[in-house]
Amino acid sequence: MAQERLKIYARLRPPKAAAISGIIFAILIVITTVLLLISLPENPQDGTAWLTTNRNNLLLAFNLVPFAGIAFLWFMGVVRDHLGENEDQFFATVFFGSGLIFLAMLFIATASTGTMLFLSRTQPERFIASGFYGLGWTFSRDLMYVYAIKMAGVFMISTSSLFIRTRVIPRWMALLGYLLAAIMIFRIRQIDRVGWVFLFFPLWILLVSVYILIAHYWNDSEATPTES
Repeated sequence: MAQERLKIYARLRPPKAAAISGIIFAILIVITTVLLLISLPENPQDGTAWLTTNRNNLLLAFNLVPFAGIAFLWFMGVVRDHLGENEDQFFATVFFGSGLIFLAMLFIATASTGTMLFLSRTQPERFIASGFYGLGWTFSRDLMYVYAIKMAGVFMISTSSLFIRTRVIPRWMALLGYLLAAIMIFRIRQIDRVGWVFLFFPLWILLVSVYILIAHYWNDSEATPTES
């Protein structure tokens, strides 16, 4: 009997740790997004001074992204664990695929901007004259704030659908995910040029992670085996 309780207790512990990683992801992505939004120019024609004046902010953001990506993978794991045997295969496939595609786009956009920062320091004249500056800036910004933001919206929709079907989180939280995802997917770029709506994604994940953490904390406390 004691061994059975130990198995139950061990089974409940991983989601608690993984939910913390979802909180870590949200915090890191919020910091990274704010740093990028205040450091990157609106247009490539605004000049290249930002590559020097905002260098420290950009380097900090780039160094945080890999850790945020690792935490995001853990968050995906805890969502699937929280769903358990009730996981719907159709929505789970979209959830898993959209999450990985978003993460890939995030890494590629960050690597592209980081390359621009490196080239501007080592070969500034050739970098500007080559035309790579305009290409790299447009590619990174569109990939992050056009395509990645929409893929994040798809991730939120599929996750919210799983939550509603399995009822593992409050219904209002899933409906909020639908609303925020719709704003992210159908955002009008002329109104939100700098992409602040992207912050809806980590903030919603923060909300979900806190709920899962609290839910498993109470379950964990109740299931903790006592010494006989």
